[in-house]
Amino acid sequence: MLLKSEGDVSVAGDVESALREISLATPDLILLDLVMPGRSGLDLLAELGERSVRSPVIVLTATNTVNAAVEAMKRGAADFVTKPFELDALRIKVRDRLEKRELLEEVERLRDEVEDRQHFAGMVGRSDAMRSIFRTVERIAKVQATILVTGESGTGKELVARAIHDHSPRAEGPFVAVNCGAIPRDLIESELFGHERGAFTGATGRRTGRFEAANGGTLFLDEIGELDGAVQVKLLRALQERTFERVGSSESISVDVRIVTATNRDLVQEIANGNFREDLYYRVAVVPIALPPLRERREDVRLLAQTFVSRMGPDKKLTPAAIGSLEGYTWPGNVRELENAIEYGLALCEGDTIDRSDLPISIGRSGQAEALREQWRQGERSFEETVTRFETDILRESLESHHWNQTQTASALGLTRRVLKLKMDKLDIEAPDPSSAEPGSE
Repeated sequence: MLLKSEGDVSVAGDVESALREISLATPDLILLDLVMPGRSGLDLLAELGERSVRSPVIVLTATNTVNAAVEAMKRGAADFVTKPFELDALRIKVRDRLEKRELLEEVERLRDEVEDRQHFAGMVGRSDAMRSIFRTVERIAKVQATILVTGESGTGKELVARAIHDHSPRAEGPFVAVNCGAIPRDLIESELFGHERGAFTGATGRRTGRFEAANGGTLFLDEIGELDGAVQVKLLRALQERTFERVGSSESISVDVRIVTATNRDLVQEIANGNFREDLYYRVAVVPIALPPLRERREDVRLLAQTFVSRMGPDKKLTPAAIGSLEGYTWPGNVRELENAIEYGLALCEGDTIDRSDLPISIGRSGQAEALREQWRQGERSFEETVTRFETDILRESLESHHWNQTQTASALGLTRRVLKLKMDKLDIEAPDPSSAEPGSE
């Protein structure tokens, strides 16, 4: 009677009937009396645990059985109320628990949404590593901490910096990016902090630096490991005090800037080598984010490639052989190299497909094995044909690398020259022309 205005209420008089009700529909909340006919409320709590029922439980108990209520809390009950109880107090407890359950369900829904997400703020990935990056960016974007993004060239460090800015309270402010390695050492201080007229030769007027330009927003300092010692000192002071002076001026300027830095160097090693200040490192690396190279998240290659194709050539698609080659390559240039390879393939392909032959030679050749495997998966080649083609590719590649010298090739492959020759005859492998063969190949 008390709670029917709060929602649908089912009543059970003992443990067995309660379990039947719960099996029909898991309740949002359970009010549990400890003293019931037959088995006790503690027995029902144990059954709920075994059945993984996650409904919050409020225990109702008489004043003289408070110890039992404490035991119920130890077994997973969310709260308890002693009898006799105030009706309004019970109603408040019920509403509070239901609201908390709704919040938990929303958190779980959002967590599942992030887990299933493959695209986030311009970044693409289904691997565990990238999903972890997505979650980290969402969390740290809301706080003011200085962030250091590390990773090899081409892993997407600037994308992470932009994502942090776009999901932060500063999203309406400017995002200013500076590549510290692309600016001459004698100009970097002026670039960051600005200068006054006459500060140095060629300074014909006042110039606003990147710190001022980023006021109210985010300043992204890429390749921070390239800064020389003098600029590191001034940067450290700017980070600590949020003030700086333009070159040629003694006037302090205050700014409200969120700093995100990035590097492809090992700054800890740079500190040991005397090239980077330790105090600056701890100032910029309050929250470190390490981006994995593409070769360590190969499950993202196909998704990234298809994303680039749909962006640059929406009427095109990759063949299974092309996908296999892409997945079999080592990607020393990471995502940037993959994007360039797709652009290359789109420029060279004919028709509406990008095949392995349309990709850069280094990618097409190194991914032949994976390409064959992908074609077999797609049913484009039989098992026997796949094995034959794989063996042919290995033998031909080894012969070419040894200038078609059969003796050297056989030795490299761990075969006798006779077995190699039999395989060549079986697979119809011949040198391009007699002049291609080195002495000793016959």
